[in-house]
Amino acid sequence: MSTIENNETTFLQKLQTNEPLLHVLFWVVYLLIPFLKSISRGIKSYHFYSELNDLVFGIIVFYMAYIFFFPSKKKLSNSALMVIFFCVIGYFNLIVHNWLFKGTHVEVFWYYALGYISTYTILTLFAYVLYSIKEAYKKQVRLEEVIKEKQQAELSGLKAQINPHFLFNTLNAIYANALKKDDKTPEMILRLSDSFRYMLHEGQKERVSLKKEIIHLNDYINLQQERLSDKIKVDLSVNIDNYEQEIAPLLLISFLENAFKYTSLLRNSQHLIKINISLKDKTFKFQCENPLSENVKNNMNENWKESGIGLTNTKKRLQYLYPNKHDLKINTYNSIYKVTLQMHL
Repeated sequence: MSTIENNETTFLQKLQTNEPLLHVLFWVVYLLIPFLKSISRGIKSYHFYSELNDLVFGIIVFYMAYIFFFPSKKKLSNSALMVIFFCVIGYFNLIVHNWLFKGTHVEVFWYYALGYISTYTILTLFAYVLYSIKEAYKKQVRLEEVIKEKQQAELSGLKAQINPHFLFNTLNAIYANALKKDDKTPEMILRLSDSFRYMLHEGQKERVSLKKEIIHLNDYINLQQERLSDKIKVDLSVNIDNYEQEIAPLLLISFLENAFKYTSLLRNSQHLIKINISLKDKTFKFQCENPLSENVKNNMNENWKESGIGLTNTKKRLQYLYPNKHDLKINTYNSIYKVTLQMHL
């Protein structure tokens, strides 16, 4: 949403919140205008109770239009009824006035009726302006709710794709270890279970604490280290000034999956994966570096290439969850694949 749209929404929201006060101020001004006119003209015949009588009937006209006429879908057919209603209210206004002041208005009723109709028309226009502002705010709120629901549906779809991606990669690893009859296989299954427990419970929330997210990432790193103990070496650095700071869950796991996936395909051993996570004054930084061989990448099995959907989803989720609040850079240099993510939480 643009700055202009945000300012417009804020303005409408303030009007909606302060609507009762706006009504009170309007009627106070309405009551005081005749008094101010009489002072400016030097007229001493100002009658407070007469103006108060006009105020009561003006309020009736205003809220009949505001509550019943403008919300009605039959505005054209009801227009004639409103004019008749003006005349009826004006008639009763004159009767009550004459009762209060013992018949001071003895002129022909229609002379005063024209004045009442013009006054009531102006009140109705004010009612229409206020009603239009209120309706504009309601439409804006409904539009924002529809957009939010659409984004939530898309985010849910993206999250649903993360789990199969993670399962695909990790089960492949466990299967390879099982074929070797590795003693670490039961421990890996247990860690996989913990990861899925996190995804099913914490992963469905809008926000989780950094403490929980980092524990989940650490479990995943340990799982991969057990699987690739001879091939990789992980250098993990965590520097967090507030572990209770909340973040959207499952945003970083795809970067780690990507790093371990490409590193696992390399020859030789002790390939270094460097991971740096920090938070200072709500500025969150994540950096991950891993070795990358273009030959291995080009000759990679098609199933492994397609499993990269997690990284694509993460980029989309960042756009939805942290618009204009994140900076993601992915670079390759000197056979090093580097991901740098900075966000304001």
